[in-house]
Amino acid sequence: MRRLVDIILAALIPTLILVHLICSPYTKVEESFNTQATHDILSYGIWDVVFPKRTGGLPLLKDHYDHFTFTGPVPRTFLGVLTLAGASWPFTKLFGDTVNQQIIVRAVLGLWNASCLLYFRNSVAKAFGRSTANWFVLLQASGFHLIYYASRTLPNFFAFGLVTIAFARLLPGAKSSFAGPKNDPQAFLAIITATGVVFRSELALLLIPNIALLLLLRRLTFASVVVSGLVGATIGLSLTIPIDSLFWRRFPLWPELSAFSYNIIHSQSSQWGTSPWHFYFTSALPRLLFNPAVYILCIPLGVLQPALRRPVAELVLPNLAFVALYSFQPHKEWRFIVYIIPPLLAAAALGADWVWTRRAKNMAYSILSLALVASVVVSFLASTSMLWVSRLNYPGAEALNRLHTLVPTHVIQHPDPHNAAVVNVHLDTLACMTGITRFLQLAPPPLPDVSALEKDATSGLFWIYDKTEDEDKLLDPLFWERFDWVLAERPERVIGRWEIVDTVEGYGGLRVLRPGDGNEEGQRTIRSLSNAWTVLEHGQWKGFFDVVERYGRVVTRGWWIGIRMEPRIRILKREKDVIGMRMDRDW
Repeated sequence: MRRLVDIILAALIPTLILVHLICSPYTKVEESFNTQATHDILSYGIWDVVFPKRTGGLPLLKDHYDHFTFTGPVPRTFLGVLTLAGASWPFTKLFGDTVNQQIIVRAVLGLWNASCLLYFRNSVAKAFGRSTANWFVLLQASGFHLIYYASRTLPNFFAFGLVTIAFARLLPGAKSSFAGPKNDPQAFLAIITATGVVFRSELALLLIPNIALLLLLRRLTFASVVVSGLVGATIGLSLTIPIDSLFWRRFPLWPELSAFSYNIIHSQSSQWGTSPWHFYFTSALPRLLFNPAVYILCIPLGVLQPALRRPVAELVLPNLAFVALYSFQPHKEWRFIVYIIPPLLAAAALGADWVWTRRAKNMAYSILSLALVASVVVSFLASTSMLWVSRLNYPGAEALNRLHTLVPTHVIQHPDPHNAAVVNVHLDTLACMTGITRFLQLAPPPLPDVSALEKDATSGLFWIYDKTEDEDKLLDPLFWERFDWVLAERPERVIGRWEIVDTVEGYGGLRVLRPGDGNEEGQRTIRSLSNAWTVLEHGQWKGFFDVVERYGRVVTRGWWIGIRMEPRIRILKREKDVIGMRMDRDW
């Protein structure tokens, strides 16, 4: 029975990651490079990367790989996306067109990070017992940020799984060996070093306090630090330099060194905003840990108990020192410190298990145990609510999906195999930043050795997507004449005569409804929320939010916290008379 409970609890992590993925399958601009690069590898392969066909060594990939058009301020590594595309490829062939490839790719990444968390969970079980491991799972699974982002193609979550495995190597090998030798600190150092070299340079700061502690405890020597660091650096450099030089057509190229120089040495990251020194401690960490009982009760209790003080201190102190060091960098984001959440939750699980195993001893432990269980339940509910809200932040993807259904159906129903209809679409900046990726675009153009028009003529449509951001071009009336449809945040900036066919709404904040208030607004919001659910069939969810609000307000006697939806993206269609005038002029 205990074994079954352990399995069920452990299954929560991968299950919830997949649930979050299915409920919120789209991506934001921060994930753009890795998402687009994975798409390009799956769609065009790497043959032309390795064997360029053009004279001068310029391969055909320059015409098709997104990173040559939207290069970004610094190059990013292809090592993660190459591995992800390779792992996803069999599943894209297995499912074919029945499942969007973006969901498959994200599922593979999410399950990889889930497996790393379960590896850490099993190491916690060996070190501190199965009960502590189960509390770790409950505290982790009831959170939001890590579960929601585990499948997202941010560089930090390519690094996260490897860092979690490295932290598992620092845990004791048996429950009774708190003061005994660690499993493999050399492996920890080598893995973190290699991961930092390839994916995230800030991991060097994570190493500093952990190495200092290991040296202080005599679990590492200076010689072993040097050897392990060199091994990790050699592995990382031997992978990233040749692969990334090949994809970027620059040699030698070490992308993470370029990013470090740009963000740290030249302080360019501050362009994206700055935060006060205390931001990580007062804002980011409480949000990442999610359950207030973690930092109000569990970790402090572990520090106060002599039997737990040493393992809790080893899990907490060096990682908080990393946060303190990183706090001197002006630009701050919670994802920069996400790596320390598993060890911090392991420390909290020690405190939670201490309370739980003593719940029958006296009233105080009974009350604390009930409080812990209640905190986990409330955290699950809060995480579910945040998922519900967060999936409304992708109006660009929703607008593109709606556009694909708005194109005249007679073209699709009566295709001409010798003359494909061309649909020109302009996607503005907000649309591209809020969910649109190449995975969502229809009929990606094949390589030039095949006629793109002939290849797609059997479907009757040939889609051309434009993502121009140049302000000078956007102010030129001739620029807009070639488009049939536009997805725009501000339709007044689109030059010409256009009809607003549809408006896609997105999350605009929360609203408090009093008894008798908000009926008309509530119905509009309900319709918007119902339309926003595009992963499943709309009909399956029609009226779902209406039912939730109706019965919820009965329980609360009319009071309700609702979601305010605001117009985000307009779908514009060129007016017919303008199209006719354009055709007459061309004729």
